Amino acid sequence: MASLIYEIAYALWFILPAYIANAFPVIFGGGLAIDMGKKLPDGKPIFGSHKTVRGFIAGLIAGILTTIGQTVALQYKPSDFVLPFQFNLLIGSMIALGALVGDLFHSFIKRRMGLVEGSPLPVADQLDFVLGAILFSLLVSASPHLLTVALVIVITLPIHLLTNFIAYMLGVKKTPW
Repeated sequence: MASLIYEIAYALWFILPAYIANAFPVIFGGGLAIDMGKKLPDGKPIFGSHKTVRGFIAGLIAGILTTIGQTVALQYKPSDFVLPFQFNLLIGSMIALGALVGDLFHSFIKRRMGLVEGSPLPVADQLDFVLGAILFSLLVSASPHLLTVALVIVITLPIHLLTNFIAYMLGVKKTPW
């Protein structure tokens, strides 16, 4: 049981920059849309008005600052503490960037499907940023381990649903998903 708790803690450590990067656009977004209101030949927006430059930059900065904090914390870890994956400023920053790009890709796909902004697409809504984060981490490292990836996916579903519901109840989000 203790081993599983450690593995979950490692998975949360790995994905934390993505969680933070994904949350900050909700809080600090608004302003100029990344796609600048342009539409593709199908007449649908590229990403939609909810994907903003300010939100993307806020998410990226927050994710990188989280990574800096994690990197500093690792300097003071006990000598017997070993992460089961590589983690450093570059990897954490790529995780944050990947989360934001994964979310943009998801929005692009939803617009192509004809779904309006805020429409639910279960499971994909919860995992888009995680899959982007994991893929981008692989660009600079062989980590994470398969167990870490599996745990991240399993724990993200309820965490994402809960945090979105809380943000909805607080009036930060217009939809509970």
